[in-house]
Amino acid sequence: MTVGRLTYPLPVSLVHAGVSNGWAQWIGWVLGQEGCAVDTIRWSPLSRLPDMESLEAFFGRPGRVLLVLDDWYLRFDTGRNQEWAGVLREVMPRLHDRVGAVTVTTRALPDEAVSLGAVTLRGVGPEEARRRVLAEVGLLPGAPYSRRDEGPRYPEDPPDVSNTPRRNPRFTGREDLLNEMHDVLDSGGEHGSRVLLHGPPGVGKSQAAVEYARRFGSEYDLIWWVPAATKAAAREGFAALAREVGLSEGDQLTGQIEAVQGALRRDEKGRWLIIFDGAEDLDGIAPLLPEGRGQVLLTAQNTGWSRYGAKPYALPPFDRTESVAFACRRAPRMTEAQAGELADALGDLPLVIDQSAAWIDAHPAADIPRYLRALRPTGSDPEAPEVPVAHRQVWAQTLDSLAARSPSVYQLLLLLTFFSPDMLPVRLLRSARPSDLPSHLAGPVTEPGSWDAALLTISELTSMRVEFATEAGQDTTTSVVSLRMHRSFRRFIRDSLTPETERGYAATAARVLVASDPGEPGSPRNWHRYAEILPHLEPSGALDSDDGDVRQLLLNCVDYLRVRGEYQDGYALTRRVLGRWRRTSEPTDRAVLAASHQQARMLRGLGRYREAERVDRSILGLLSGAGVDSGLELLRAKDGLGATLMARGRYDEARALYEEAAQNATDWLGDRYVPQTLQFRTNLALALGLQGHYEQSGKLHREVYERRVGLLGGRARRTLQSGYYTARMLRLLGRLREARSLQSYNVHLMRRTLDEAHRQTLLAEHNLALCLRRDAEFEEAREMMRDSRRRLKEVSGADHPDVLMVSLDYAMLLRVLGDRPKARGLAESAAASYAQRLGDLHPYAIGARNNCALTLLDDGEAEDGLRLAEESTRQMEAAIGRDHVWALGCAMNCTAALAAVGDLEQAERLGRDALRRAIPAMGSAHVLSANLRAALALDLRALGRREESAALERLALNTLSASHGANHDQTRYMRSHARPYWDFEPQPI
Repeated sequence: MTVGRLTYPLPVSLVHAGVSNGWAQWIGWVLGQEGCAVDTIRWSPLSRLPDMESLEAFFGRPGRVLLVLDDWYLRFDTGRNQEWAGVLREVMPRLHDRVGAVTVTTRALPDEAVSLGAVTLRGVGPEEARRRVLAEVGLLPGAPYSRRDEGPRYPEDPPDVSNTPRRNPRFTGREDLLNEMHDVLDSGGEHGSRVLLHGPPGVGKSQAAVEYARRFGSEYDLIWWVPAATKAAAREGFAALAREVGLSEGDQLTGQIEAVQGALRRDEKGRWLIIFDGAEDLDGIAPLLPEGRGQVLLTAQNTGWSRYGAKPYALPPFDRTESVAFACRRAPRMTEAQAGELADALGDLPLVIDQSAAWIDAHPAADIPRYLRALRPTGSDPEAPEVPVAHRQVWAQTLDSLAARSPSVYQLLLLLTFFSPDMLPVRLLRSARPSDLPSHLAGPVTEPGSWDAALLTISELTSMRVEFATEAGQDTTTSVVSLRMHRSFRRFIRDSLTPETERGYAATAARVLVASDPGEPGSPRNWHRYAEILPHLEPSGALDSDDGDVRQLLLNCVDYLRVRGEYQDGYALTRRVLGRWRRTSEPTDRAVLAASHQQARMLRGLGRYREAERVDRSILGLLSGAGVDSGLELLRAKDGLGATLMARGRYDEARALYEEAAQNATDWLGDRYVPQTLQFRTNLALALGLQGHYEQSGKLHREVYERRVGLLGGRARRTLQSGYYTARMLRLLGRLREARSLQSYNVHLMRRTLDEAHRQTLLAEHNLALCLRRDAEFEEAREMMRDSRRRLKEVSGADHPDVLMVSLDYAMLLRVLGDRPKARGLAESAAASYAQRLGDLHPYAIGARNNCALTLLDDGEAEDGLRLAEESTRQMEAAIGRDHVWALGCAMNCTAALAAVGDLEQAERLGRDALRRAIPAMGSAHVLSANLRAALALDLRALGRREESAALERLALNTLSASHGANHDQTRYMRSHARPYWDFEPQPI
């Protein structure tokens, strides 16, 4: 361009095509940093050619013009582009001192562009690229290069986090639409923004979304692409962002999703873009949409997303200019006239134009006019009115050509139609055993070179989107890792197959999926594989298979969904497979029973406990009707029903069932199945604890713990779980020193063995925090419980029973620490959630409301507190009996409410009755018995009965001193004559 350096910057007109938006933004920023006034002008390669006089006037404006040359600028060999080439040849030599150029393409410059003296910005790094840009306008860098947070990213630096598919190098047109979408998304401010790109199949919605992400990628720090053809795929894809940025490694997808949403909501910069591609299921996908300052782009045929704040933009077929330009780029030997005729015959639909032009390009000897004449309709076809005749002719021609040219590649294409078209299982096929495939496919699939060549052939001829990646363990070898087929094209192929052919390919597809089953759905290292398998179960025909290996695969997929907390999808899958299996198998078939057990577990996970109980009882009924009166299947059925009964708060029934199952296990299994026998005894111990029989429960947990240490080792997951259960019972028995010692050691082992974010670890930390609280180490307890609550929310979701349990305990800890407003809000929220999830009269919902009565008393709302305390006490007694520890604790809080309103006589009567019931139920030395004595002593003192009051107080203090120590915080609290209270503490469901 110009020789010499300027003492002051001139204005610059920066001209670029839309595809180079990222470069134009960065170049404009670089110039602006040096004080240049920059006028950025988007140029469309499809725009009408201006006359020479207008061009000279434009280039003659004050300052200088800088052209950004990309692939569009450099296509000077056909039609309108040849006219632009003529402009460069005629005008540029006369304006050489005013016009400069930079090139951002890796292609060699044609002769018409060489005269511009363009310098390349690709592959030189930001510092050198900046120097070259400034040199083109006669400037020197004023300071070392430094990208400030507000500046655009250097275009060759991808966003910090991104999984966007590859850009289509042949993408054409859509300039105005993409720019309008950008303006809307960019204008969201602190509330963020959402855009819906909608249109019929085949118009290129996904391609346009990819182009948007690539074109404007320099504006974002995070771009995340979520395949959203199904709810399950969308949830898995969105949750994967949590793992990518290190937010959570928990088991439950819900927790990971909420962790991502929370992080995006809190992000102050808002430099993120989330793309949901193919999002047709509004109800399933809408809960995933993040809030915050960032941006969301959806592609779908469904226009209902406007109800969720998405501004809709319709993506029509190409206009004729775009169709012609695209077809000529796809098949360079076509003339513009022929491209126009092709576009007219195909209704300007991008997908079919692409496939048709690909066929022409792949057959250089083909007669193009003859091909075009064949596309002209000869009449209507009533069998498939939704697919134009010309489109079907293109597809048929493509398939016939592929079958003749490469039969094995054609057969591979047919096999691919038996998988989900949204993400064809390239890796799964690559890992298939030769014995799982027909002989004509075994070679192409298992030989890497043949495999990639076959997939690339399919991609080129059928316009499938293809992605590459470096093979694991290889630094230089890249291979095809994903392929996407258009649904309408897949449907066309499947409709052309005979039933016999369909059965053969379905069986092969199912064998491929079976071979890819890692077999351990509970192991985190296998979750990605199961997520990859799930979308292919239906299209492969696996759901209708009677093959035993396929059925085991389906059961493993169900178990994966359970482990991941995807109970709704798991329930739907179990219903589907049971509907099929029960028609072809005996009711007591192993797979049928396993699926039935999983159905009950899914219902429990969904909080649909009544339905779960019906399923559990039906399994027992089936086994009884079949004469099964012993064995593992019967034990599993009893175990499942017991879990449902415990979740429903029917602890007496659960205990009876578990006692029976534990004895049956000992009698039937003996020493051969000790781990299973110990699990039944663990469940019995849990039921005893929920009944309030803490001594019996703790003893049994200790016995199982010691057996597991000897049998499985001290660091086995089941052993660690037993250690946690034992420590919890010790705490509830008031044996704090033992409880804290065991729980501290248990937490240490869990952190090292299971992981700090594992559910068991977090529940153990919660119990340790409760031990610390009872030892008056309140700040450490608060920090630990707050952290375990936060991480449990990330792992399981805000409404999970584990989170509700910890939230209620955290609320009561905050109450002790004096944070009454937060404590009350959190307690009331937990109580409402328990009522909604478990029912208003479930013991957990009742106990949570009793805790809320204490917060009302704290705030001076004595009458309301009394009403809630009396009501919850009556309800708890009705639900689990008057002598249960929870009913006795509620009664003690009720005496506090009665005393607060001045009804000391009734407080004394209720307290004395509760103490009379507590001693045989809990023992005279239990901490609750001691607190009931202390509370009764306070009421007696207020009533003037000091002698009896003093005797009760001495006994209570002696009891607490013996168990906790004379100087323990709880002993000092009692000695101060402060009112004793009881916190309801739920146990894990």
